[in-house]
Amino acid sequence: MQHFSIAAIPGDGIGPEVMKEGLKTLRKIEELHGGIRFSIDVFDWNCHYYLKHHRMMPENGLNTLRDYDVILLGAIGTPEVPDHISVWELILPIRRTFQQYINLRPIKLLKGLESPLRYKNHSDLDFIVVRENTEGEYSNMGGRLHENTPYEMAVQNNVFTRYGTERVINYAYQLAEKRKAKRLTAATKSNGINHSMPFWDEIVKEVSSLHPSVQTDIYHIDALAAYFITRPEQLDVVVGSNLFGDILTDLGAAIVGGLGMAPSGNINPEKAYPSMFEPIHGSAPDIAGKGIANPIAQIWSIGLMMEHLGFEEMNHLVVSSIEEVLIEGMIGTPDLGGKNKTFELGDAIHKKMQEVSVQHN
Repeated sequence: MQHFSIAAIPGDGIGPEVMKEGLKTLRKIEELHGGIRFSIDVFDWNCHYYLKHHRMMPENGLNTLRDYDVILLGAIGTPEVPDHISVWELILPIRRTFQQYINLRPIKLLKGLESPLRYKNHSDLDFIVVRENTEGEYSNMGGRLHENTPYEMAVQNNVFTRYGTERVINYAYQLAEKRKAKRLTAATKSNGINHSMPFWDEIVKEVSSLHPSVQTDIYHIDALAAYFITRPEQLDVVVGSNLFGDILTDLGAAIVGGLGMAPSGNINPEKAYPSMFEPIHGSAPDIAGKGIANPIAQIWSIGLMMEHLGFEEMNHLVVSSIEEVLIEGMIGTPDLGGKNKTFELGDAIHKKMQEVSVQHN
């Protein structure tokens, strides 16, 4: 029997609603696998906590999380707390403290869904984005001067280290080597950003020489965004900086069914620290409390978690079960064109996991 400790942070808005279905998924995995047990602790660190304590988590919060195998996050953010507080005082400290320098985001059109791209099908939309997750444009370096005067100014510095850039690009190449297409596309903007982006390009070319079996393309971010729409079938592994990867993956989610279909993993590949898995979507305060949020991104994120822990077959079970429910088309939340509640879609997926597992046994 293998035991894993999980820290669950449901967060704000729809976060607790989708997290509830995610925790049910963990229990279903325990049941179906038979050799896995999860110990789960839930932490109510969110914007309501901030309004009460003037911080997003306790002073010893990071030390509390350090000994867990995995962190699960729902969604963070409310209108009462500015995003730069909720993100910079909870999510980013976790990513940086635990060296989660890889943000892994699959862009995959599941069977049973149609893309808004009229002439693209499931085989055209199946790639993955590797985003640098701890430095780059989100480095928190800079400041403001002469506030509340006509001369007010803001300076934001980007930080690209050789160490940080090499490790994310090397990870992307290693991932590309394992995939059938063996193709890597790097996002840049070296024709407009004349220091950090040429540096990025140079390292891509250096690392590419170590992976001769992988075809390499380097595209400017504006052109690459267009290629997400016009020729996504030519993409397999896309690697980008913190900002570019963030923007591209929201675009990617839009072409495969929306943010409710977009999982992610914040990965420490060495497993020296806990990795964190979360849906890409936000807290959606406009629908919070209505029980209609799509839980698929949260459930799929747990599939990614299982693969990270060494149980690739359980990720396959999760994804194939989601697809079967979508193909049947009987149960769906409003964003999927249905009228069902969050728990109804979650229950349908968990029931399908049981059925698929029996079929394969």
